[in-house]
Amino acid sequence: MTALIAPSILSADFTRLAEAVRLAEQAGADLIHVDIMDGHFVPNLTLGPQLVAGVRRETRLPIDVHLMVENPRAFVPMFREAGADWISIHVEATAHLHKDLDLIRSSGGKAGAVLNPATPLVSLEEVLGDLDYVLLMSVDPGWGGQAFIPSCRPKIRRLRERIRAAGLEVRIEVDGGINLDNVEGLIREGMDIVVAGSAIFDAPDPAAAIRAFKDIARKTSP
Repeated sequence: MTALIAPSILSADFTRLAEAVRLAEQAGADLIHVDIMDGHFVPNLTLGPQLVAGVRRETRLPIDVHLMVENPRAFVPMFREAGADWISIHVEATAHLHKDLDLIRSSGGKAGAVLNPATPLVSLEEVLGDLDYVLLMSVDPGWGGQAFIPSCRPKIRRLRERIRAAGLEVRIEVDGGINLDNVEGLIREGMDIVVAGSAIFDAPDPAAAIRAFKDIARKTSP
């Protein structure tokens, strides 16, 4: 299964966001990743469903929304209505993870659970079969441009082993500090959705960066 490339558009120039979305699709991106922050669960604040609705008008690609918010259940319906196809929520942000995941899936979306770098994999033990994907944060969420936390590398491998042992088809998405120098090794560990922000949109040629990620994914994926 070839790893998917999901450019994180909040690293793009906000005054040219529509152009960035179109560029990503034309360069071969598989998903558009959108980070939503509420200023409470994480310190930063971003736009809400109107941002996703704007992205939806610009692309046919699946929109992958990462909710970094308190009480994520309250946000799921509005983001699904705005056009989000995939929605991931933090296990640290909800007391009723199973119920929240069911809300996403019953609305027709793909449901993901997110773990911060210090959150152990055991927190997924009872819901792994209810997930379409797991998003492992490899930086502390809320800021772009951070360096990859090395301890997250074996965490990817352990999660892949658990998914395989359970006979499940759950994808592993990784977000934070991924670049062209470390992406091959991370795919080999088990990552199969690559979220990249600054490595794409801070590059001199973002389209070329996406194509380079795609090329590595094709050559490296099992």
